[in-house]
Amino acid sequence: MALSNRKSTRLKNYDYSQNGYYFLTICTHNRKRILCDIVGGGAFDAPKIILSKYGEIVDKYILSTNNIPNITVDKYIIMPNHIHLLLLFENTNGTSRAPSPTNNIISHSISTLKRFVNKEIGYNIFQRSFYDHIIRGEKDYLKIWNYIDKNHLKWKEDCFYVE
Repeated sequence: MALSNRKSTRLKNYDYSQNGYYFLTICTHNRKRILCDIVGGGAFDAPKIILSKYGEIVDKYILSTNNIPNITVDKYIIMPNHIHLLLLFENTNGTSRAPSPTNNIISHSISTLKRFVNKEIGYNIFQRSFYDHIIRGEKDYLKIWNYIDKNHLKWKEDCFYVE
């Protein structure tokens, strides 16, 4: 079976071993809505997130990421079928000269999060890959911060929304 060619989302000529802020998105397998429900949203009721048992497990392991040296979870949100993370990597030893043009600490962090969650749940709930975006300055940082902060308020308009 031939594999489809995926378009690289990597920033050309960027050293992914650099310290800095990264915006990461991880989706559930087949974008199944298993992490939470977003309830409310009526005239007098702002939408709020109610985590499922899977979402609670994900939340626990996201928070434990702050115990890993050189990584800080600056902001995150758990949505019904995906997670957004704003992470700060400091004093890392990346793999800029390795064949893979990615920071080893990013891939390792996501892999570890997925592995612990999947082990506790008993099967794989995530898609294989993840999306990353390098934060390019304060304006970009604030845009991403606000996006994460308000993501649940616009769930039905989200690009990951499925019925």
